[in-house]
Amino acid sequence: MPDFSDQAEVAHAAKRETRAALLARRRALTAPQRAAAATRVQAGLTALVRRLRPATMTGYVPVGSEPGGPDLPEVLRAALPAGAELLLPVLRDDLDLDWASYAGPGTLVAAGRGMREPDGPRRGRTAIVGATLVVVPALAVDRRGLRLGRGGGSYDRALARVPAATLTVALLHDGELLTALPAQPHDRPVAAVLTPSDGLRPLPVDPDDDRPTPAGRTRVQ
Repeated sequence: MPDFSDQAEVAHAAKRETRAALLARRRALTAPQRAAAATRVQAGLTALVRRLRPATMTGYVPVGSEPGGPDLPEVLRAALPAGAELLLPVLRDDLDLDWASYAGPGTLVAAGRGMREPDGPRRGRTAIVGATLVVVPALAVDRRGLRLGRGGGSYDRALARVPAATLTVALLHDGELLTALPAQPHDRPVAAVLTPSDGLRPLPVDPDDDRPTPAGRTRVQ
């Protein structure tokens, strides 16, 4: 059941304010800044995929100022070993996520909320369970691994199905790995983040690791 306690309302309001600040910061990025960040994120993710050689992984199609650039699925497909499968999300009417296999840029179709989705057969909500590498979007992640999304809860539902041993990676811009985020019981953590300047960084962060948040050193509290 939904939690209507004062504490839950405070967390919800704090998330809303943090989300707005992060989105404004992303909108302020110039086109060259976004392109440079996408190139570095793609390089880091390509190296990870080539090292892990997953038989199945999930990705997504970045929109707007999301890290990774709109051609991220094609970059991932090129990095995967022969015969491996890249699953992309398909947003359901109930805001949960279904999945479909990516077969090339010509197979993507426009969908709700500005997303693009594969036009192939749906594989069901549990298809993510078989992935050995799960790559997800986020507006921010904190040092505990807790992730802030856009508020629909789609990825929290999806991540709840992922086995604990699966590597889950959120893609961020520099400055979006934060000390702490407002959290609610349904929030699901990720195991690592990948940023343009720091590359892959496992989570939770060791309390003794006091490296600053890179590129602009801006923290949204």
